[in-house]
Amino acid sequence: MTNKSIKVAVVGTGGWGKNHVRVLNDLGVLTAVCDSDQGRIDALSKKFKINSYLSIDTLLEKEIDLNACLVCTPTKTHFKVAREIIKHKINVFVEKPLSFSSVECIELTNLSKENNVILTSGYIERFNPVVQDLKQIIDDNRYGELLMMEFHRENRMPLHIKDVGIIYDTSVHDIDTALFIFNSKPNVVFARAGKKFHNSEDFATIMLGFPKNKVAIIASNWITPKKVRRFSAVCSEGTITGDFITQEIRIDDENQTIIPRRKFKEPLTLELENFIKAVSGNITKFLVTPEDATAVTRIAEAALISSNTGNPVYLSL
Repeated sequence: MTNKSIKVAVVGTGGWGKNHVRVLNDLGVLTAVCDSDQGRIDALSKKFKINSYLSIDTLLEKEIDLNACLVCTPTKTHFKVAREIIKHKINVFVEKPLSFSSVECIELTNLSKENNVILTSGYIERFNPVVQDLKQIIDDNRYGELLMMEFHRENRMPLHIKDVGIIYDTSVHDIDTALFIFNSKPNVVFARAGKKFHNSEDFATIMLGFPKNKVAIIASNWITPKKVRRFSAVCSEGTITGDFITQEIRIDDENQTIIPRRKFKEPLTLELENFIKAVSGNITKFLVTPEDATAVTRIAEAALISSNTGNPVYLSL
């Protein structure tokens, strides 16, 4: 299969979904959109010359030759929408998190295997070139053993987020990145979160304890006005810091400071190119597995429990 023969629909075109629509159109695979907002889908249909639908049932009934669907609806609807798509034996990409519930994640995983379709989730940062650089450096052991990571993610709350707090919307990105870089899963989660301006938690600090006393600290908030997306990785022989937004990376060891240069690339384009390759039958290296996505949801669940009880939560992932 080639890009020209692949047909993809996007379900949910507000918020982040509109960016998926744009990139999939650029990749030449966008066939249809589905949204409950008539004006929104009419505008997209006219702009991109594609079919549009008000309901998932009508989309699946009419678009009988779809190869894949992207689910960009609110978090707590992910399970219901993705389940219907999988039952129609269509590959599905669900924006993060895969589901609010790890039980639902497991059900979707099993259903995808029964129907022999790809199920993945939109943990976009592992496709960010700065994370790819970090992954290569850590895997090559260039600056010794990775011991600790810190993440800082700050901004005002996005207006389209209505049904979850900062842990499920924002912290999950860094949870997935930590698992991806450490190539391991934590056995303990400890968190503190609180509400200041919103109905759900709008600031949180999460500690993930990995085997051999390795740790990731994830600090997120919807309080401060300046957008911040940074990480720091402490290795036994050096420190690597990076910015998710600018894609700049800095490496410090006892002898020198290195600031590699590379061309800026849009992570969403890289992520969706990767998904299309998988749909085409090509092997992809960094595709988020449903098991990966389920682990992130379990950790998010544990973080909320830890914050509510004041106790660490021990996991077996």
